[in-house]
Amino acid sequence: MTLLARLAPARPRRPLLWAAALGAVAAAAVPLGYLVVRAADAGWQRWRDEVLTGRVAELAGRSLGLAAVVTVACVLLGAGSAFAVTRTDLPGRRVFAVLAALPLAVPTYIAAFTWVSTFRELEGFWPCALVLTLCCYPYVYLPVAAALMAADPAQEEVSASLGRGRLRTALSVTLGQVRPAVGAGALLVALYVLSDFGAVSILRTDTFTRAIFVAFDLGFDRTGAVVLSTVLVALTVAVLSAESMTRSRHARYLRLGSGVLRRHTAARLGWLRLPAFAAMAALSGLALGLPAVNLVRRLGAGVSEPGALGEVARATWSTLWLAGAGALLTTALALPVGLLAVRAPGRLAALLERLTYLPHALPGVVIGLSLVFLGINVVFPLYQTAWLLTFGYAALFLPLAVAGVAAAAAAAPPVLDEVASSLGSRPLAVLRRVTLPLMTPGVVSGAALVFIACVKELPATLFLRPTGTETLATRLWTHTSVSAYAAAAPYAALLLIVSAAPTWLLARRIGEAPSPPADATPGATAAGTATDGVADAGLGAALPAGSSAAGRGGRTADAGGVAGPRRDRRTRAAAAAATDVRAGSAPSGGPLADGSP
Repeated sequence: MTLLARLAPARPRRPLLWAAALGAVAAAAVPLGYLVVRAADAGWQRWRDEVLTGRVAELAGRSLGLAAVVTVACVLLGAGSAFAVTRTDLPGRRVFAVLAALPLAVPTYIAAFTWVSTFRELEGFWPCALVLTLCCYPYVYLPVAAALMAADPAQEEVSASLGRGRLRTALSVTLGQVRPAVGAGALLVALYVLSDFGAVSILRTDTFTRAIFVAFDLGFDRTGAVVLSTVLVALTVAVLSAESMTRSRHARYLRLGSGVLRRHTAARLGWLRLPAFAAMAALSGLALGLPAVNLVRRLGAGVSEPGALGEVARATWSTLWLAGAGALLTTALALPVGLLAVRAPGRLAALLERLTYLPHALPGVVIGLSLVFLGINVVFPLYQTAWLLTFGYAALFLPLAVAGVAAAAAAAPPVLDEVASSLGSRPLAVLRRVTLPLMTPGVVSGAALVFIACVKELPATLFLRPTGTETLATRLWTHTSVSAYAAAAPYAALLLIVSAAPTWLLARRIGEAPSPPADATPGATAAGTATDGVADAGLGAALPAGSSAAGRGGRTADAGGVAGPRRDRRTRAAAAAATDVRAGSAPSGGPLADGSP
């Protein structure tokens, strides 16, 4: 029996859905596949001459070293902040719960711009590590905070009853409960640092991403850029493999059974309350305060330059319509993949869903470079057009939309599809009149995340933008590269405004956990809110199992973000539509199936 026969379901169904999903995954894999083809064309001799050099070893060491330093720092800051706001009597912990998540909305190139414009001589490895740490620690903070709120206190109480102190209990029990969340957050940080281009370029730190861009854009060495890209891909795959092996060896701590979790007993900080408050305030000030003050100080000078408002308006329009087109195409490709994973589960469907994450784990500079070669050599009419840039966005951010579609499809009762089909409705009519209305909240949520990611994307946009087209990110990068910091301020401010909206909603939901008594912190009633509205790819999937539990007020929040009673009305409406759907007939506008108005 062939591998494909073992992976495929015994009785294949939904042929159109399978064909669409296979096409979407194949499209997303085009950049990576073409990069491999170009690297093979270079030949072994050229590849060896480019890779087996002291410069590549230096780039690899610096890239991995930067990723290691930033990851360790983010684990310490993120896990420490999560513990402080969820398990202690830290003053102002509800405010800090919001502030600790907001750096996620600050692109690294904006943070680097504000630091460089404040301290002119700032550049090199350690300043770059500082900026990346301040931007990336929420990737650890958010899943760890969700895991701490969702953890059952019974295990810690048993440990304390056996005579273990607070420190030993924290190290042996609490740390074990949140270890999957810490590992997932650390993986996101490491991959982000390896793929970062904006901060390392502005702070003049030579890593693989900067070397690839310089080789292609300034050195006109296309083959050298391709070879360096393959090394960066190998490093990314190595990091993913190492994390996968580590995760398989560690147990995951889940709470089984029904019932409401009891609240944790808050650790009293005593004389450490003031130092802990000062540390959290300093962290928020460095991550948020310094960029905000710098932008406000320079914003007036930037918009007062002749023609500045017109340039900002044109860049804003280009950013919005390109990001909107990218979100639409990405969502269209994600629909069959997410639906297939839920409606026709199996090994092959799961494999197709996982394959969409591979391009997302690669740096944007690699995807952009691969599509440049594809446009020049294969589809030249699309080279330097919005079509190719939109396709690059789809390849990079497809998993963000797939996750939203799959979650929404899982929450939509499949029995309604079956009822509509049994009444003679064709598959496309079932999808349009029954399935999609139920999935709308989750689909829109995924599309919004893709839109935000497209707005902030810098390296792929630099490579693939149409001639003469400027976005907020590219204008910011252009002005910063020539030290025109006042001119760059308006673009940075608009990018922050667009990026901060979903992050603010996420952070507010975490910070709205019920206020505990003097000796207790919130329990699991706020668990899982960290999965809604995450602005970066992969973070919701990184949360530990069980962290998407009940929402506030006893209402169960579904994957699409619609609370229970409202979801019931939507389900009843879809049920009525399914009952009325027949070949060529429209749903009735009368009362719902259960007789309610």
